[in-house]
Amino acid sequence: MQYKISKRASSLTPSMTLAIDAKAKQLRAQGVDVIGFGAGEPDFDTPQHIKEAAIKALNQGFTKYTPSAGLPELRKAIAEKHLHENGIVYKPEQIIVSCGGKHACYNVIMAICDEGDEVIIPAPYWVSYPEMVKLAGATPVYIQTTDATDFKVTPEQLRAAITPRTRLFILNSPSNPTGTVYTREEIKALADICIEQGVLIMSDEIYEHLLYEGAEHVSPASLSPAHYEHTIIVHGFSKAWSMTGWRLGWSAAPAPIAAAIDAIQSHSTSNPTSFAQKGALEALTGPRDHLREWLVEFDKRRRYAYQRLNSMPGITCTNAKGAFYLFPNISRLGLTSLEFCSRLLEEEKVAAVPGVAFGAEGYIRISYATSMTNIEKGLDRLERFVSQLYKAGA
Repeated sequence: MQYKISKRASSLTPSMTLAIDAKAKQLRAQGVDVIGFGAGEPDFDTPQHIKEAAIKALNQGFTKYTPSAGLPELRKAIAEKHLHENGIVYKPEQIIVSCGGKHACYNVIMAICDEGDEVIIPAPYWVSYPEMVKLAGATPVYIQTTDATDFKVTPEQLRAAITPRTRLFILNSPSNPTGTVYTREEIKALADICIEQGVLIMSDEIYEHLLYEGAEHVSPASLSPAHYEHTIIVHGFSKAWSMTGWRLGWSAAPAPIAAAIDAIQSHSTSNPTSFAQKGALEALTGPRDHLREWLVEFDKRRRYAYQRLNSMPGITCTNAKGAFYLFPNISRLGLTSLEFCSRLLEEEKVAAVPGVAFGAEGYIRISYATSMTNIEKGLDRLERFVSQLYKAGA
């Protein structure tokens, strides 16, 4: 039978990051020694005290519906997190708990974008931003950045991209896929333009806690009352607490936008998983000793991978100070990023994500959210592969 698929669904590009990670896992299950640099999740387990809180909730029968916007005590804890960590005052009613940071992004875009609106997205970008914009009937407008500017948008670029139809500017710092962290001054310069032009900012801050070399996280909402009014924060528990499979995130927004997000969520997912929210509450209110240990390990891997990549012929790599990604430039090696990653997986059994998936041809994304043993082995294979390419092109 022939099935009619909606234009919305037909227009979507499948997530290349998930596809590559799934391919690597499939090969590994078949006994192939694959090194995976494609994962966008920490390789550490969820801290035990968080798991125990969810298990306790399950054992106590906490398995029913919750309010669509999330448990009141969790929303309050998130508001307190923003106050104590970011200096931003939110009422619990302005916090909407969602089924992951991705779901929070989707909710925000659906709540504020209409057909014909434009959404400005810096490239390289997280693969799901453009697809969410398309689902809302809006148009993605890309600002291309390169490693020459550490993948940062300039105020001049942003101003030139804004039109009367611009509704939203998406800012992701620290960034996936580049690991770029904007400074306070850089964020203010961009946010000031958005205020001047009446453009809202969706600030994706899910990598907030993964910072190195003294880098500082700054939310545009913290800069002034006007910045606060123009900013919607999206965040989640996946990265800093390694809760990717729990699917819990949140948005923090001006009250009218929060109410619209809640209305959308109430008719889509009903509510985030009840007992998982109890685990999230423990994540925010319990100890965070794990994060200090994780950051030491991530930083060790980051420094090693950064040095190794820059020592390879034909490759250059910027010094990313956030998240757990590096985004090396492979443009001198004579292959497209897709050809490069396909051959790398086929010939050396190393999985990486092509830059074209993030709107940036000529680069690949390397995740160092894997063991140091895997990183060493994988980079040995990568170096062998690029050395052969470099010699062939010399």
